[in-house]
Amino acid sequence: MMQDSRIVADEALPELPDPSLPRRTRQGRILRVVGIVFLVIAFAIGGYLGWLLWGTGLATNRAQEGLRGGFEATVGTKDPSKAPPTERVVKVPGKAVAILLIPKMDLDMVVVEGTDTESLKKGPGHYTQTAYPWEDHGRVGIAGHRTTYGAPFWSLDKLEEGDRITLQTEYGTYNYRVTRDLIIQPSEGWVLEPTRRPTLVLTTCNPRFSAAERLVVFAERVNG
Repeated sequence: MMQDSRIVADEALPELPDPSLPRRTRQGRILRVVGIVFLVIAFAIGGYLGWLLWGTGLATNRAQEGLRGGFEATVGTKDPSKAPPTERVVKVPGKAVAILLIPKMDLDMVVVEGTDTESLKKGPGHYTQTAYPWEDHGRVGIAGHRTTYGAPFWSLDKLEEGDRITLQTEYGTYNYRVTRDLIIQPSEGWVLEPTRRPTLVLTTCNPRFSAAERLVVFAERVNG
């Protein structure tokens, strides 16, 4: 009987609390909170990148549709001999000036006037200080985004010597052949300097997702 009562007494004793439990509980809560914070940050970054890569493209597509509808009907409708020189062109930022076709890149986009932030959201932009395609001398300069707002020049690095580029304007259609490409610093404005012959340069950021350098493609106008 004494042995039995001792066993019962031992079994009835309450368990002592584990002093490490509160600390483990606090650590668990902290880890859960940190995990949630990281998930929120990850979703925010993912959403922002999604907007940059695809969301901005939707805005550009809408702008392109609006520009193309009115501009296509005017292509080739005016006499090239009556086309105004660069200094007499009324430059309206964001206005359609040409349709750029690059078969190698499967590119078909309206080029707008200006390379300011708002103009480039609509599509590739014409450097206002450079020549126009209908002029018999000078360099036409066109800039375009590489990763956002439709990324028109995403594949500009694919162009090789001899590849064809076409610009359709109110004063006719003009064809070019790529002659070379070059990586330069953003400050090297000489690539936009006028030339005696009618030429073209396309510029974009390099490498992708960075504005550290500029990729420039040079082309010369050809007949046919």
